[in-house]
Amino acid sequence: MYAANALHLLSASEVIVLLTNNNITVEEYASALLARIKEHDDIVKAWTHLNPEAVLAQAKALDKIPDDKRGPLHGIPVGIKDVISTKDMPTEFGSPLYKNHQPGFDSSIVAILRAAGALIMGKTTTTQFSVTNSGPETTNPHDPNRTPGGSSCGSAAAVADYQVPLTLGAQTGGSLIRPASFTGVFAMKPTHNAVSTEGLKTVSPTFDTIGFMARSIEDLQLVANVLGICDDEAPKETPSLASISVALVRSPMWHRAGPGTVAAIDKAISILVETGVRVEEVFFPDEFGNEEAVRRKQKVIMEGEAKVTFLKEYRMDKTQLAAQICSLVENPSGLTQREQVQALDAFADMRAIADRIAASYSVILTPSAVDEAPLGLDDMGSAAFNTLWTGLHMPLVTVPAFVGANGMPIGVSLVAGRFGDQHLLSVATVLSEPLMAHGGWGEKTNATPLRTAMEDPLESSNPGTLPVLNKLKILNFKRIGAKLRLRTHEIKKKIICLAKGV
Repeated sequence: MYAANALHLLSASEVIVLLTNNNITVEEYASALLARIKEHDDIVKAWTHLNPEAVLAQAKALDKIPDDKRGPLHGIPVGIKDVISTKDMPTEFGSPLYKNHQPGFDSSIVAILRAAGALIMGKTTTTQFSVTNSGPETTNPHDPNRTPGGSSCGSAAAVADYQVPLTLGAQTGGSLIRPASFTGVFAMKPTHNAVSTEGLKTVSPTFDTIGFMARSIEDLQLVANVLGICDDEAPKETPSLASISVALVRSPMWHRAGPGTVAAIDKAISILVETGVRVEEVFFPDEFGNEEAVRRKQKVIMEGEAKVTFLKEYRMDKTQLAAQICSLVENPSGLTQREQVQALDAFADMRAIADRIAASYSVILTPSAVDEAPLGLDDMGSAAFNTLWTGLHMPLVTVPAFVGANGMPIGVSLVAGRFGDQHLLSVATVLSEPLMAHGGWGEKTNATPLRTAMEDPLESSNPGTLPVLNKLKILNFKRIGAKLRLRTHEIKKKIICLAKGV
């Protein structure tokens, strides 16, 4: 038999192989994750709603589906940030105003995941309406005295702590990429509007983007394919390192970078150059303006749209809203609609410029966060290095490759031009290997007590029970072997066909 207490370590892609081969059941896998959550929830506190009985009921129902009727995400649990509507769970937006609120419908993305066979695990914590910079008691799994980042705090913490392989988040400023960097997980912010925001509690429609987190780029690819995210021209083949060119863009906010991020970017450049990648530093042209000008444009658009977004809640009961949200509606700084129009037009021009830069290189390299996760839970960190890219509507993947002075993860971001999401994933798959192998965080996570404590995490008393896994006496599941890689590739091709309606 297998070691059930090791299943939580597997990625979604690896679990799909086991489920496809009927080596394990969905119920067994879900039970392993629930045991993990029960063991750690008092400290990590990643969930705002989790019903173990409902999870197991979903799992049992999924196990009854015939093999030929199963979807590409069959049995894979996904945590949902609690600003995304779910028909069978409360959706409270992190606000007392919506305590026990039941929307009665699934958001577009949740409905798509269910149709693909995903198990909706529960709702992960968020700051109030994804706006405030503190609130939940969620902690960083690598150091409970540090923030996991926000506003998608629960989604990041749950993946980082092996409580679930995949989660959804949403980003207006840096709510996906920053917590992923702080907690050492991969995350993707797709091109703006590549994923429907129907059923998301919006903040600023010009910036709001739904994305997802995982512990491997392979799993990000899995979700992107299921969501039908595609380029006009699909990547023809996996690029070689020597064929990749990288534009280093420090951005106008570079002076805000802490020593950990400065070191991470420097090390990333060194690793890439040593592996044959061409790296060139590129600067935004004068049209972007300095930091103050960029931040002003962002503020005018985001706060102008948020004023409209939260008027309903303000009129319902402003006493239950955070002061920051009340201020957005009251507009004490006197932001004008004329300035908002000017900022919207300016960002439209900036997007075209950024796309031209991206088209000249394979990807752009830029920071994911100011530094490693700060101490305390009252400040979830700054989105200084994220908001611009969100407003530019460009797809972005953060790679958790580096380690700060306090032993905490630090990510770097890879960016592509708008609607080049699949191209980005293809290049990120190649670049992430040397970055994770030599950046420091990959070595650290592969030597954690969670992995080394179990010399044979998947074992069998019956040689025929697990024909693939019995041959693997390794702890690094990210390199689980050619047989699983081949099988996962076959499943990926099926997912791509399904996404295209073939």
